[in-house]
Amino acid sequence: MPIVSDAFRQQAPWWGGDLQSLRNTLRAPPPPIAGERLFLQMADGSGDRLWALYNPGSDADKPLVILIHGLAGCEESSYIIHGTGYFQRHGYATLRLNLRGAGPSRPTCTLQSHAGRSRDLHDAIQALPHALVSRGIVVVGFSLSGNMSLKFAAEYGDELPLRALATVSAPLDLALTSANMLRPRNTLYNRKLLRDFCRECLAPGALVSAPERAAIKSARNFMELDDNFVAPRNGYHDAYDYWANCQALEYLSQIRQPTLLLHAQDDPIVPIKPYLDYDWAANPRLFPVLTRRGGHVGFHAAENRTYHLDSVLKFLAQLA
Repeated sequence: MPIVSDAFRQQAPWWGGDLQSLRNTLRAPPPPIAGERLFLQMADGSGDRLWALYNPGSDADKPLVILIHGLAGCEESSYIIHGTGYFQRHGYATLRLNLRGAGPSRPTCTLQSHAGRSRDLHDAIQALPHALVSRGIVVVGFSLSGNMSLKFAAEYGDELPLRALATVSAPLDLALTSANMLRPRNTLYNRKLLRDFCRECLAPGALVSAPERAAIKSARNFMELDDNFVAPRNGYHDAYDYWANCQALEYLSQIRQPTLLLHAQDDPIVPIKPYLDYDWAANPRLFPVLTRRGGHVGFHAAENRTYHLDSVLKFLAQLA
């Protein structure tokens, strides 16, 4: 069983998992960072294009860092902007990728991203100019995109110049995470995330049938949304079939690139149990970092530092 450490120290007054998690939305977002707009064509014949923002790095020897938002997020999410500025200050080129149907990508995408849509990340990287990936790439996936990124690494890591992967607050077991969201104490999280994601699914550009629209509008939680919309739309029998085939837990043993997995015990959204139960020694390329505090994509430390970004930077430095 991996050690759950006290290495992360919370920044006052953001005590506990809930306040750590909510700080990203309770505080004013950081100033936007301009970048070069890229449109990345998907290779599935849908005509969908993902929007991305690219910023060159000051150190040409460092790989490109691809930052991927979580559920209902986009390039404008505060943790994505913070991550961009952080890696830019350390000389890395960065790419902020909007997943299919997310944020700016909505008008140019008829379809919608989901937890297992790892082929989209493969196609996006393949669509990048060669010069951008010539020094390799590092994928940093937050929350639900962390699950997708782990699946991507297992399936396509050897086909692409993937040097390393890092996830922050990634759900490894989708069924367990969905059940956790149904707890009464998570009612507000469920309501906010569900509302934002359903709005995204129905925004202009999305191609949904009348029954799908009805299923989206009537969903009271992610169990119902996955069962009645996400699963059937993507060829799965039901929510359980979708979760079983897409959850990262089933793919960890196949990952061959150095992978950092950062998670907090007090994360109110994603349970830590799968991290504690997994046999990490079975794959020496996986490096779990578990902390008692930090919340969900929180890790707001003293002196306005972000523990998770410091951890990723240290991890990359050890691989250089």
